[in-house]
Amino acid sequence: MTILSAALLLFLILDPLGNIPVFLSLLKPLPPRRQRIVLVRELLIALAVLMAFLWVGKYALELMHLRQESVAIAGGIVLFLIGIRMIFPRPEGLMGAVPDGEPFIVPMAIPLIAGPSGMAAVMLMGSNEPGRLLDWSVALLLAWGATAAILMSATLLYKVLGARALTALERLMGMLLVALSVQMLLDGIAAYLASLG
Repeated sequence: MTILSAALLLFLILDPLGNIPVFLSLLKPLPPRRQRIVLVRELLIALAVLMAFLWVGKYALELMHLRQESVAIAGGIVLFLIGIRMIFPRPEGLMGAVPDGEPFIVPMAIPLIAGPSGMAAVMLMGSNEPGRLLDWSVALLLAWGATAAILMSATLLYKVLGARALTALERLMGMLLVALSVQMLLDGIAAYLASLG
């Protein structure tokens, strides 16, 4: 696998276009300047987490006696709850009461950007070809850079589409997120059951 093909694969897994409605709904209560600060912070946290999983993820899971399947199942449950809240919004917002009225790490950095599939993909790259860790790091930086550029321009979409279209898109993405989370959950359970047999 070349650096570019690895970067493309990671970009598709990070799914910035699919994350736009979720991010906009999470950042909606914040003033525009604060939205950018929170977004940059969450993107950097996600990059740090993915880099950590690339370089030492396999060893960290072994140390805590955690399996990759449990990470996928936990991520699926969190995404399922977020999807349900997007479909049936609560008056206090998507995340309920959050400190300073803004999300921190969960759910933006993890599991929306650095999700179980992204963590598993970089961990797999690192463990399959440990001699190419620098190549995989460059691929991850390229994918992350493209993701960051798309998510940073997400607020322009709000101006173009308007509130009603965005609300409809948010509900639709909630449905897709629920379906994705169920698939993630099933994949984790299937992988766990396969490892037993």
